[in-house]
Amino acid sequence: MSDNRLKHEITTLERKIKLLLSEHQRMKDDLGNYRSENERLKQKIETKEGELTSFQNKFKISKIVNNMAAGGEDPTELKEVLDQYIKEIDKCIAHLSEV
Repeated sequence: MSDNRLKHEITTLERKIKLLLSEHQRMKDDLGNYRSENERLKQKIETKEGELTSFQNKFKISKIVNNMAAGGEDPTELKEVLDQYIKEIDKCIAHLSEV
C-alpha cells in the first residue's frame, strides 16, 4: 500500500471513529433522558394508584353509609360505626407509612 493510500485509510477510520463516538454520546444522553422520564412516570403511576385507592375507599364508605341509612338505624349509632371505620383506616394508613 502506498503512503497516500494508507493516510487516506487512517483519515477515513478517524472520521468513522469520531462519528461513532458522537453517536455513542448521543445515545448515552438519550438513555439518561429515558431513565429520567421512566422514573417520573413511575412516580406518576404510584400517585394515581394512591388516588384510585382513596376513591375506592370513599366509594366503599359511601356504600356502607347508604346501606346503614337505608336500614333506619340511629344516626348516633351510624356516627359511631363510621368513627370506628375511620380509626381502622387511619391505623392501616399508619401501618403502610411505616413500611
